[in-house]
Order: sequence, then C-alpha cells, then structure tokens
Amino acid sequence: MESKLYLYQNEIPVEELGGGVSRQILGYNENMMMVKVIFEKDAIGYLHQHPHTQTTYCAMGAFEFTIGAEKQIIKAGDATFIPPGISHGVLCLEKGILIDTFNPHRADFISK
Repeated sequence: MESKLYLYQNEIPVEELGGGVSRQILGYNENMMMVKVIFEKDAIGYLHQHPHTQTTYCAMGAFEFTIGAEKQIIKAGDATFIPPGISHGVLCLEKGILIDTFNPHRADFISK
C-alpha cells in the first residue's frame, strides 16, 4: 500500500470535512503520510488525539494552535511537532493551509 511516485494537485480528490475544512492526501505508505488541510477563516480543527507522531507546517495563513495545555499563534513558515497521544487542535485566524505529516500513516483517512 503506497501512493504513486508523482502526485498532482489537480488530480487529488479534495475531501470536504465540513465547517470550512477540507483535505487532500498527498502521499503515503505504511510508515508515513502527508496531508494538505485547507481552512477557511474561523474554521476549527477540534481538539483530538491519536497514536501517530505528527508534524505540521503552516504553508499559508495564521492559526491558533493548542498542543496539550499550551496555545501559540503559528503563521506561514512556522511548524509544530506533536508527540503521540497529545491533545491538539487549531482555530484558523486567516484563511490558510496546513501540511500535516504522520508516522505511521493514518489508516482512518484512507479507509473511508
């Protein structure tokens, strides 16, 4: 199970998640996954946790991140590291795009 070697944005389905949030799965195998998450202003990525290690790169916009008990503003060019099992979420302050990477891959994202 793994992605094609080249993935073109206009060929990748966009999954509408509701509430002004959508995502595109950019590539994966059993060890890792990269996902583009698109947010409208004021959209919320609700607090959640999972057993995956996650890094997130802010490609566009501004977000208020909550990781554990700590809140910080993240803007384009900034990134986060989220250890497994830590509660985290975001509030989109300016229309934006986050690039999430997961280890291992999020099977729940591709089983739908």
